[in-house]
Amino acid sequence: MSQKKKTQFKILTPPEDLSEIKHKVRKFRVIKIKRILVPLVLIFLAVCGTYLLLDNQTYTRARTASEYPGGRTDSSSYAQFADGIVRYNRDGVVFLNRKNEEQWIQSAQLQDPIISVKDKVFAVADNGGNTILVFTEKGLKGEIETTLPIEKIAVSGQGIVTAILRNESSPKIISYDAVGNILVEQQVTMSTMGYPVAIEMSDDGNILAAGYLYMDAASVRSRVIYYNFGETGQEKQDNIVSSDDYDDTVMAEIFFMGDDRSVVVGDDRFVIYRGNDIPEKEKEIELGQEIRSVFHSDRYIGFILLNQEKSGYELCLYNRLGDQVIRREISGTYSNVKIDGDEVIMYDGSRCCIITAAGIKKFEGDISAEVLEIFKAPGINRYYVMSVDGLRVIYLTK
Repeated sequence: MSQKKKTQFKILTPPEDLSEIKHKVRKFRVIKIKRILVPLVLIFLAVCGTYLLLDNQTYTRARTASEYPGGRTDSSSYAQFADGIVRYNRDGVVFLNRKNEEQWIQSAQLQDPIISVKDKVFAVADNGGNTILVFTEKGLKGEIETTLPIEKIAVSGQGIVTAILRNESSPKIISYDAVGNILVEQQVTMSTMGYPVAIEMSDDGNILAAGYLYMDAASVRSRVIYYNFGETGQEKQDNIVSSDDYDDTVMAEIFFMGDDRSVVVGDDRFVIYRGNDIPEKEKEIELGQEIRSVFHSDRYIGFILLNQEKSGYELCLYNRLGDQVIRREISGTYSNVKIDGDEVIMYDGSRCCIITAAGIKKFEGDISAEVLEIFKAPGINRYYVMSVDGLRVIYLTK
């Protein structure tokens, strides 16, 4: 009689309640996810904490991380543009990459070069001369010859250039395309409008803002006019869509902040305008102190003010809505001031001071180079410094 083979398999009866099994499965998955996420979160917090610790400290020394020598050009000026640096002087314009290597050279005769920079286009003009050169990152886009001496220029993101042309009896404001064709010509009547002292263009080239100065009896007055060269402005006389007068102040600087805001700066106040087609006054802020210098980005409006109560100066920073972000005293004077990201960078010769938008003094000291241009480099506390000896990458230390 044959015997039945025993197997190792058992017949299991299904549990009466499947919810308990589902609960255990979910619990197992949660534990597994936690085992993965907790270390990642801890690493992320550690990295963020380290970054904040390094970024919010005060440093007093700068060391060189790398150096890219270049030819000595004491008479050159520099401007940050796109992914490189523009060097311009009386002999022309050169575009350098971030290793101080020449990408292209444009020769020109410019007795007193001035520059206007947008994100993707910049223009260099001969102040008092008749030449305007328009560039992109790839090189020369066009050349403009004017009939009257150039006093100021502004460029749009499309390469349209507007210039104030000097004429004692009746100055002109003319807009050109990049190859020199006249798009719009404004004949300024000084007896009714005043003398133009400031111009700026919107990025799309549709809006031109101009500041005029005139005398009314014994007082100085300013007039700010917005011209619209698009469809909205075609319906208006002389394309004027907005005009405001200001008493006892010189509105001598205008700039745009993004697509919908622009700022007009006087000697003791600033005014924020809002609107794409018809800019309207949104906020006027009187500073109550003398403005020594102005700087800006798409996010911030900054001023160095003369401190009348104490000897010295104050740094004031506002956001694009006109709300004050920081106000703090600064020691010493600096001939150059700019904002790069969330940092205000002041420099004069080899002296440099960096203050964050949170009001923290990040650096104050000597960087052992006569600074011609400085801006942030990739990495924590690293900066590009252009001097007559070349380009250096520095990092801040205690």
